[in-house]
Amino acid sequence: MEELQLYIDMARESMEKSISHLENELASVRAGRANPSLLRNINVEAYGAMMPLNQTANVSTPDARTIMIKPWDKAMLPEIEKAIMQSNIGLNPQNDGEQIRLNIPPLTEERRKDLVKQIKGLGEQAKISIRNARRDAIDGIKKTGKESSVSEDSLKDLENEVQTITDNFGKKVDEYVAGKEKEIMTV
Repeated sequence: MEELQLYIDMARESMEKSISHLENELASVRAGRANPSLLRNINVEAYGAMMPLNQTANVSTPDARTIMIKPWDKAMLPEIEKAIMQSNIGLNPQNDGEQIRLNIPPLTEERRKDLVKQIKGLGEQAKISIRNARRDAIDGIKKTGKESSVSEDSLKDLENEVQTITDNFGKKVDEYVAGKEKEIMTV
């Protein structure tokens, strides 16, 4: 029975990773508001090595439409500017010699709809990952159940538990996607 519970624990862990990945992906979708997480995946060449932007500069949001990047070493300004341009996030850095300013333009209605499609796709990918974890857990439970002397009712109960966990994680995905959709569509 302990071995069967292990399949459920592994499925839950895999589903939690799917949710965590979805949260990270949704955070990097630009919703028309300044958010330092937009720059999370940008690496800057600093002192001969590639480093995450947030390890070379202070990133802040003084208002809802601006991201300020103040490097700890002013000599890094050109490298940071270059990294932002190459990152393809669709923002043009403005360098004033001390810091870099990124102005977030308001989103058009068409762009908002495209972003909503994109986040729904991310949500569906997360659900697929969750369903795969469910399938793996149920297959493992069935296989191990046949090899051991576990009753049919116990196996059904375990499968129902896996399905309940799957449903709960599916609801979480829907909540995250709906929240991000609301954020994007709010003007």
